Parts: sequence; C-alpha cells; structure tokens
Amino acid sequence: MIDFAPVVQKTATLSQTMADLTLDALRALTNESTDTVLNLIATCTDADVTFVPYDPQATDSTEGVGWTLGHVIVHITAGAEETSFLAAELARGVAHHGRSRYEIPWETVTTIAQCRQRLEESRRMRLATLDIWPDVPHLDNTVEMPFLKEHLNAYGYFGLGLMHDSMHFAHIAEIVRQAQAARL
Repeated sequence: MIDFAPVVQKTATLSQTMADLTLDALRALTNESTDTVLNLIATCTDADVTFVPYDPQATDSTEGVGWTLGHVIVHITAGAEETSFLAAELARGVAHHGRSRYEIPWETVTTIAQCRQRLEESRRMRLATLDIWPDVPHLDNTVEMPFLKEHLNAYGYFGLGLMHDSMHFAHIAEIVRQAQAARL
C-alpha cells in the first residue's frame, strides 16, 4: 500500500508518489485497496450497513450524524471509478473535460451483500480501465488540481482515487466499530 501521508502533509506531491509505478503496480494497488475495504467489513451484518454512526467531523446538515457504511462504500467506489476512467482518457491523449462521476443512491444500499457486490463491481471496472491505456501513454497530458497545487498525468490521476480510498479506511473501521458495539 502506498503511504499517502506525505501528500496529505504537503511534504511530497502525488505526482512524485506515483512517478515510478507501472500499470501492473496500479492493478496490484487497486486489488489491495479493494481487499482492504472488504477485510474491514468482513464481519459486518446487514444492520451494520444502515447503522448511523456518530461522527464529530460530520459537516452535513446535522452535526455529528455520520455517513452509513453503505454511503461510504458508494462514495469511495464512485470516486475511484471516476479517477480511473479519467486517468485512462488522459493516458489516451484526451484533453480533460471535467468530471465523469456516477454514484448510485446510497439509500438503496442496505445489505452487506450489496456493499460487497459494489466493491467487486468497482474493482472490475477500475482494473478494466487500465487495459485501455495505450502502450505509450500520453504522460504530458495533465490536468491542474488546485487543491493539490500540481498538475496530474494519468498515473497521478489514477493515484488520486487510491489516495481517496485510503483516506476512508479509518472512517470505515470506525463505522464498523460503532455498529458492532451497538449490537452488544
């Protein structure tokens, strides 16, 4: 797993972090990221998916009301798919044209089977995007990411999804902890 802490702490850039990776490495990292989430939810039940956790950092309309596990799963998979598809376009030389995001309605995800299915579906789609990269990707084709204060090529953009995943690992673990504690 890549340590994205230096990127978050602004002591390294995402481009530097992703610079020496290969497509095979991106495949392995995608599998590792998905497997990490699947392991975090391995002991969950359907009740855990819709459990509403306390989150002191919640910024939605009701302070302290956190996202459900189902909500976080559809959020991270939508983000990872978006960055994967856009990275493939950058690699193919397509100029960045904005977001390419679809997030299934989180309210419809109410079972642990749905969470697992969503993660596996997302894994399949993310891995498939790597198969459409050309043999010689257009790494000079970049997009400005103001919040990172850098321009990202295809590798960096793909890494953005992996970094986003990793930023939610502790979040998922805390939701699972609270949900399972509430069952006792």
